[in-house]
Amino acid sequence: MHQRPDRVETFVGTGEFGPFCRKIEHGPVTIEILHEGDEHGAGLVRHCFFRVPRYLLSGGVAQSWEHVTEVVPYESAKYYAIGKPLWSRAEGEHRLERLSDRRTRVHFMERYHVFNPLMRLLLERRVHRFLSKDNDKLVRAAIEQGLAAQRDTHATGSGSRS
Repeated sequence: MHQRPDRVETFVGTGEFGPFCRKIEHGPVTIEILHEGDEHGAGLVRHCFFRVPRYLLSGGVAQSWEHVTEVVPYESAKYYAIGKPLWSRAEGEHRLERLSDRRTRVHFMERYHVFNPLMRLLLERRVHRFLSKDNDKLVRAAIEQGLAAQRDTHATGSGSRS
């Protein structure tokens, strides 16, 4: 789902856990691409930073290391992840559905499992609910930003439709 640049750099920076190929920022979310994967993104490895509740005692920031698999270009992709501070594993899928009138529906599914049974009982639902609400806000903002960019492109008469 992250458009791969035409020219792939070997490494452009060094993050907390070593070198990365490129960095993507979406508001409070930062994604460091550690390995680009193949030409469609299968095999892509990313290190993500995102907001979590402060009561997890991580300064309100969590991290995940994610591996993208089963990519069908412009249709779907799956990923598997390990996250902290609430040590967990996740697997998710993005799927795009073409609708009429040049619209697309995004389907997103994620399964999330906290390793520690006590932490799972006490925190898993609360943290996942927080992440879901935050993701909803980020997706809405990204869609609005994309629509605004599309309007600007059409207003100036430049750019191409895709």
